[in-house]
Amino acid sequence: MTYIGFAQEVYEPTKENLENRQWFQDAKFGLFVHWGVYSVMGGGGNPGVAEWFMEQKKIPIAKYEKLPGFFNPINFDAAEWVQMVKNAGMKYITITSKHHDGFAMYDSDISDYNIVDTTPYGKDVLKMLAEECRKQGIKLFFYYSQLDWHHPDYYPRGRTGQGYTGRPESGNWNKYIEYMNAQLRELLTNYGEIGGIWFDGMWDKKDADWQHVKTYKMIHELQPGALIGSNHHVSPYPGEDFQMFEQDLPGENTAGFNKGPISQLPLEMCLTINGSWGFNLLDDNHKSPKELVHMLVKSAGRDANLLLNVGPMPNGEIQSEHKASLKAMGEWMNQNGETIYGTRKGIVAPEDWGVSTQKGKTLYIHVLDWDKEVLLINPFKEKVKSVTFYKDKVKVNHRLDKYGLLLEIPENRKDDVDTIIEVILK
Repeated sequence: MTYIGFAQEVYEPTKENLENRQWFQDAKFGLFVHWGVYSVMGGGGNPGVAEWFMEQKKIPIAKYEKLPGFFNPINFDAAEWVQMVKNAGMKYITITSKHHDGFAMYDSDISDYNIVDTTPYGKDVLKMLAEECRKQGIKLFFYYSQLDWHHPDYYPRGRTGQGYTGRPESGNWNKYIEYMNAQLRELLTNYGEIGGIWFDGMWDKKDADWQHVKTYKMIHELQPGALIGSNHHVSPYPGEDFQMFEQDLPGENTAGFNKGPISQLPLEMCLTINGSWGFNLLDDNHKSPKELVHMLVKSAGRDANLLLNVGPMPNGEIQSEHKASLKAMGEWMNQNGETIYGTRKGIVAPEDWGVSTQKGKTLYIHVLDWDKEVLLINPFKEKVKSVTFYKDKVKVNHRLDKYGLLLEIPENRKDDVDTIIEVILK
């Protein structure tokens, strides 16, 4: 893709932006929230359908516009959500302000297709969430879909939203960009200081003129500390501040999306807690707390955050299964968070058995999957001062020689989730 005259080729992050990048890398763990009028359908009886309900069921706009009339999240409690996030050991929330269906989950002046104007609930959930996040010390990021199946000026059509929506086969692309930027301006000026903007959907028209110059410049001018990331599945563009990987650890591509190289920017992996982004009534593919902790640890061992997703129900509540999993993760982080928060990937590269994280001269070896009582880490060139089990500081029998660092991990010392060994380097 070519961007001629891309002004942000010379983008220089502000001091606030650089500080927030470091905060982001230290935070390690956040909550992703996919919530919209599509949650009313609960997947429509299809395990693989949620926030893509409109596209996957080919629902015309005239019919889809009836959904907001059924969306009434009377049990939404911003304070409860944010407290749940804190109890889980998470440091930030990224929530959908507008998904591909074009419906705004906030009080938008530029479009009445929003939660305040078209639902019986009639309240701005993002405003309530932003205020509660400030109160409880949690950063708030806004997901914003550049793709829009509803707006008539999203034209020419991309890979999706073709044929069934009822929109005229004409439109003004520049007008759509103006509309998008106007909504972003609302999010950046009406909700206080935010953590950043999490873009998605550019892959729908990867060769279109998305006019990043204008959009990114506006964001950084309105909020110099805000971080910009885009889920476009290629190398970051100038003006972006972090790189995300969808349903994959950096360097892996099991989902088929993540083909680009890993940049030097802060990294983030986003992951579903079951098999769906939005609420799906029949999706019982819930990942266990152990699996989730492993993904968090593996992310940290690759210098990435874990952004773990939940899809709230249409009544505004989080599924009980997901609340229980988040609570369990918080309990683990209470015991072991020192080996995750504020760390960077360690000098021991990720292996099938586990990963390492590091702060200065303190190296944490996370043994996640190893059935033997001796582990050889090779190569290992550093000299060591001490080697102990992190949990109780009991010494680990070890040997350091030309073959590497040999660790003895007796069966009775193994932890079912993560056997953490603390190595103090000389």
